[in-house]
Amino acid sequence: MTTSKKILFTIIAVLAVGFLIPERIKIPVVGASKNDWNHKSFWFEPWGTSGVHKGIDIFGKLGSGVASTTDGVVIFTGHIPKGGNVIVVFGPKWRFHYFAHLNTVNTSMFSLVGSGDLIGTVGDSGNAKGKPPHLHYSIVRLIPVPWAIDGSTQGYKKAMFIDPSSYLRA
Repeated sequence: MTTSKKILFTIIAVLAVGFLIPERIKIPVVGASKNDWNHKSFWFEPWGTSGVHKGIDIFGKLGSGVASTTDGVVIFTGHIPKGGNVIVVFGPKWRFHYFAHLNTVNTSMFSLVGSGDLIGTVGDSGNAKGKPPHLHYSIVRLIPVPWAIDGSTQGYKKAMFIDPSSYLRA
């Protein structure tokens, strides 16, 4: 087998393994149920300077625990203007799980987290200041799926985003 074929085989094998790792899905706000978010808020517009809402807001008491929705590696913790205190977990199926508006961040970059592990607390940081405490939760694909694109505002971005509501109901 040539070197280029070995490299291609390795890439395909790594991609396949990423899709085969099971997801152990949990609702991220401790004590929350499927009634604690609006199931129609994903891709809702108009939504501030973002245009559309590319996630869901799960409401809870200030300081309530936020748990990882899946197993993965924390690839970012920090503060950004819109999201406030945020955490990004890279998990199975080549997906990024974005947790924003946190009050506290209780993990660090490159930490391994399991589904249900506490990683932060519900807050109102970033552009959620002055609004009821909540967790903004988004799921972003590393590998786009063009068939998800539609004619809605910014519909081309749906190739990258997954509706967390349907993900958490699975």
